[in-house]
Amino acid sequence: MAAQISAHKTTAFTNPPNYALTSHRLRRTLHASTKQPIVLVACGSFNPITYHHLRMFEIAKDFIRQNTDFEIVGGYLSPVSDEYKKAGLVNAHHRVKMCTLATEQESTWLMVDSWEALQNYQRTAVVLDHLEYEINTVLGGVSTRDGGHRNVQIMLLAGSDLISTMSEPGVWSHDDLDNILGRHGAFVIERTGAALDQTIDSLARWRNNIYPIAQLVENDVSSTKVRLFFRRGLSVQYLLPASVIDYIERNNLYPDDGSCTEKDKDKGSESGEADITSSESSNVRGTLGKEMTRLSTN
Repeated sequence: MAAQISAHKTTAFTNPPNYALTSHRLRRTLHASTKQPIVLVACGSFNPITYHHLRMFEIAKDFIRQNTDFEIVGGYLSPVSDEYKKAGLVNAHHRVKMCTLATEQESTWLMVDSWEALQNYQRTAVVLDHLEYEINTVLGGVSTRDGGHRNVQIMLLAGSDLISTMSEPGVWSHDDLDNILGRHGAFVIERTGAALDQTIDSLARWRNNIYPIAQLVENDVSSTKVRLFFRRGLSVQYLLPASVIDYIERNNLYPDDGSCTEKDKDKGSESGEADITSSESSNVRGTLGKEMTRLSTN
């Protein structure tokens, strides 16, 4: 059953210069007037965007269609601001561009919202509120086929590794959790190394508005690993869209540090890639966990 949007009035937001919400793929009319329209929003570094980020939306889309009374009318990626100040984070302009290339060429319904990326650091709760304001107040929500009007529910899409940080004391404020999970709601995609059931149990207060989704095909690709591949001069083909790879190479965003020899490169991934997936895999996951913990922390 679709959750109801709680009463909440959102005031206008300050927008970056020349900002306008990208909405060319936002569907403005519901197919089924009995369903609750929703927009999925994924917040993150996207440094760089990978096929796993795109795949998360498709996993959620299947689950929503088969198990809920929601109807998706759009999906957004919201890259974090440069004020996040994580080591190795490339400029927001590049990350927005990479996300735009990926969504425009690999999807028919996903879009990029640059509002968060082009200003000071913004908490996830504020990003969701901003999109709610833009879609429901500025654009006027969506229509039903019989001429009615509906407000759109903005819902977070995240991996279980990010959601698990929400139960850690001092990481997220209670008010932000109540806003994100209680008012907006979240779809949580299972990720390798992050216990999904345990995570949901620790957030029992908002259980009715959290939708856990099993990952039927295991995918452990991360931006952290992709950057490591670039630094070692290893192939990243089929880990992220070709247009994004081309953009990265043209702009030299993740330069090769020379740690992979030409001999290793000629072998494909016989040597270097095996090292990454064995001895360094736990360190990479740990780095990703810390990265997402810092995201949206007060």
